[in-house]
Amino acid sequence: MAKIYYDQDADLEILKGKNIAIIGYGIQGRGQALCLRDSGCKVVVSELEGTPNFEQAKNDGFEPLQALEAAKQADIIQILTQDHVQAKVYKEAIKPNLKKGKALCFSHGFNIRFKQIKPPKNIDVFMVAPKGPGALVRKMYEEGKGVPSLVAVYQDATGDALKLALAYAKAIGATRAGVIETTFAEETETDLFGEQTVLCGGVTALITAGFDVLVEAGYQPEIAYFEVLHELKLITDLIQEFGISGMRRRVSNTACYGDLTRGPKIITQRTRKTMEKILKDIQSGKFAREWIKENESGRPLFNQLLTEADKHPIEEVGKRLREMMPWMKK
Repeated sequence: MAKIYYDQDADLEILKGKNIAIIGYGIQGRGQALCLRDSGCKVVVSELEGTPNFEQAKNDGFEPLQALEAAKQADIIQILTQDHVQAKVYKEAIKPNLKKGKALCFSHGFNIRFKQIKPPKNIDVFMVAPKGPGALVRKMYEEGKGVPSLVAVYQDATGDALKLALAYAKAIGATRAGVIETTFAEETETDLFGEQTVLCGGVTALITAGFDVLVEAGYQPEIAYFEVLHELKLITDLIQEFGISGMRRRVSNTACYGDLTRGPKIITQRTRKTMEKILKDIQSGKFAREWIKENESGRPLFNQLLTEADKHPIEEVGKRLREMMPWMKK
């Protein structure tokens, strides 16, 4: 059983007198920064001048700094830029300002796990990873609730890294819901695996394959879109709220029987073997090396595949059908 921490396990006093720098004022950065400030923490934020996020930070009452200055002022530096730019930001702005007693914080372990960032031994390195977007972190905090989160310690230079991590988690409301102890490796590897085989890669491939089969069999693209894409949200909402078992008891018996008898014919042992291979590529660092190299070379394959996928007929059909759905319009 996983170790789970709650409010009574964390002490906000540990953060008293410490400056926290949020590097990257995106959705997650904004959510965490606002919650930290409302919890009484001293917070500075860093964002690129001239960007919408820079203006948002100013509107929220912050005076955004350059990353170099924010890191210089901070005792705890939370890196919330995108994975592929974290190493560059670290090297140029954070590393020169690290000294004994400071702490690095992450909400995803990619750059530590795959050694793109190699912190000095005399600082604490920990992770607090909310299992939800920053906007939800903020919303739950304002409602007196929290988003379940993960906590991990990679480096404990002071002997108090876990206490510091739990205090940070409490300051963003996470301990109200529960904080599960993990490792940087476990969080990173399972996160990448979920994205690639189920949440993004698996789901989108399954949707487009189902669409193609129906259209090639002579059915109208509009009908195919509704059946394999649009209604997916109805099912995932039920799964999220009630679990797989609960979903099966809330759809028709026909749908449930089809699920139980035909699902295993789609996700076969061959599919599972492929998933195992993908997991091994993640664990070995093969995927990370590939993604890092792809970014270094200007993302040629990424851009090609994205452009090709954008041209799939399901995109044109979906765009047209969504115009019929007033609840999806801003």
